[in-house]
Amino acid sequence: MNISFTPLGPEDSDGIVAFLLGNKFPFHVRRDWTQKELRALVDGGRYWNSESQGFWIMGNGDCLGMVVLEDLEDDTPMFDLRLAEGYRGQGLGTQILKELCTKVFNENPETVRFEGQTREDNIAMRKVFLKSGFLKEAHYRMGWPAEDGLRLASVAYAILRQDWQSGETTAFDWNDV
Repeated sequence: MNISFTPLGPEDSDGIVAFLLGNKFPFHVRRDWTQKELRALVDGGRYWNSESQGFWIMGNGDCLGMVVLEDLEDDTPMFDLRLAEGYRGQGLGTQILKELCTKVFNENPETVRFEGQTREDNIAMRKVFLKSGFLKEAHYRMGWPAEDGLRLASVAYAILRQDWQSGETTAFDWNDV
């Protein structure tokens, strides 16, 4: 599938609200939004400001989901990826994340590493990270607030520019001390 990213802007406000209300995201910190809350978030510029830029994820003419690049003023941006429910479980995550890496590293020469985080129980996304050349760098125990007051681990993965360029993952020793 041919993957591309279309930047979000104020003209996309209604579409963003509809997308976020029309899909469930069980592994995100904030799972349930009201339309009023989303409208305030979107109209406040959450998806287009100096620190963040959102994109529609397009594939063969269809909108597969959205992604937000965050911490864009740093040399280590992060991302928030949300696939539409109808496109999950089809193996698109790895292709999308690899294309996103290409976009980030090609368009931002100052970027040294690219990071993402997910809940410990989001096994599908954790596998996507690994298949895309990312390395697990942190396991924040009880770092992710979940439903019903539970706290799960937040697991952080990153890819270095040099690893993206070479196609090989630079490992490190977890037990160095």
